[in-house]
This record gives sequence, C-alpha cells and structure tokens, in this order.
Amino acid sequence: MGNNPKNQDGIEQEPIVGEIPDDPLTGHAYDGIQEFDNPLPGWWKWMFIGSIMFAFPYAAFYHGGAEGRTATERYDKALAENIRLQFAEIGELKMDRATVVKFLYEPNWLRVGKSVFKTNCVSCHGADGGGLVGPNLTDDAYKNVKDIGDILNVLENGAAGGAMPAWKTRLSPNELVLAASYVASLRGTEAADGKPAEGRVIAPWPEAPPEEAPAADEAADETKEDASEDASEPTAEKAAT
Repeated sequence: MGNNPKNQDGIEQEPIVGEIPDDPLTGHAYDGIQEFDNPLPGWWKWMFIGSIMFAFPYAAFYHGGAEGRTATERYDKALAENIRLQFAEIGELKMDRATVVKFLYEPNWLRVGKSVFKTNCVSCHGADGGGLVGPNLTDDAYKNVKDIGDILNVLENGAAGGAMPAWKTRLSPNELVLAASYVASLRGTEAADGKPAEGRVIAPWPEAPPEEAPAADEAADETKEDASEDASEPTAEKAAT
C-alpha cells in the first residue's frame, strides 16, 4: 500500500494532485470532502440586491390597480385586436343556422371560435368541453338543443333560468356565430374527464354546404357570355344579307 491519505472510514484515497489553497474552511465534511468558505462573487450579490430593488416598482406598476397593465389584460386586449382584424375579412356574419353550419366546416375560422370559447366558456364547460358546472358538449345528448341552430340561440339568449348566461350583450355577432360553430365541432370528440350525458340524443349535424362560386368567377363567366353574344351578332347579320 502507498502513503496516500485515508478518509474518516480508513479507506485510502487517491493522491492529491496540485496544491491545496490556503482558504478558510467551513468546518463541514462529507465523506472526507471538506468545503471551502469562499464568498459569493460581488457581481452576484449586486444582481441579487438589484432584483429585490426592482421588485418594488415592478409590483407597483403591474399590480397597483391601474387598468390594462397586467399580463392578462394586455393579452385580452391583443386577442380582441387580432379578432377584429380577422373579422374585417368576413364582415358581419348573419346570425342564423346556415352560417353556423358553414363555419363548422372551416377550420381556420373554428380557431377563432375556439379562442372565444377558451376565453369565456371553460369555467363551466371545461377546456375540452367535457363539462364542469355546465353539461358535457362532446357527446350526442343535449339539454337545450334540438338542432344546430339552437346552439346560437342558447349562446345569445341563455338557458336554464340564467344558469347558462346570455352572451348577446357581451360578444359580437361574429363571436357568437363562430363560438356556436366551435361548440358544434366538439361533438364526437373525447374529453379527458367528461361528465355523463344529459338531455336527449339528437340527430347528427348537417353535412357541409356546397362551396359557393366566387363572385369574381361569376362576373368573369358573364363577361365571356356577353363577348360571345357580341361576336355572334355580326355573323348572324352577314348570314341574313
């Protein structure tokens, strides 16, 4: 055996390479390993003190009660602005059954309806529509809905004596329509912890409506027809002479 140092259990240790600093020790020892009592770097201490000092004006600015400063309020404002920009593309929607069916099959606009649902409806119906205080929206049974158009009516005017609030004074027509389409889209999905079915099983939702021909294409077709008629008139006159 060599002359290597031994730990407190009498087990020989590897030889020490290099010089041991002559720094003060804390007096703590773990498995024969001693701990130097080195101070924290000055820059670390000043960052720690600075973060504490910064916390006071930060808390006063963001949590002092001024409107529109919290992260939640700023998010809601940005979300509302984004929705307004998107609604500029489609104008004001008709609040009827056909419009709800149409946007049920348009995934891009369903995402807007989903954001409305996430902002206003998850406290009662759950993030995945499985139901909390309110009913499960993912099964085939409904309490206040017999047809897909009734979803819009329930959102607009409420139901169950106020248990389901009326949203017509809180949401725009476009938000109501797209939220209704999104709620309809939850049917047949799987909720993580869905409530038992309530109400009556109703018929499936209507199929997707046929795509409408763009107005520009219709105008182009009309122009072609007019041009062909104009071209055929001289031929007919020449034949008559």
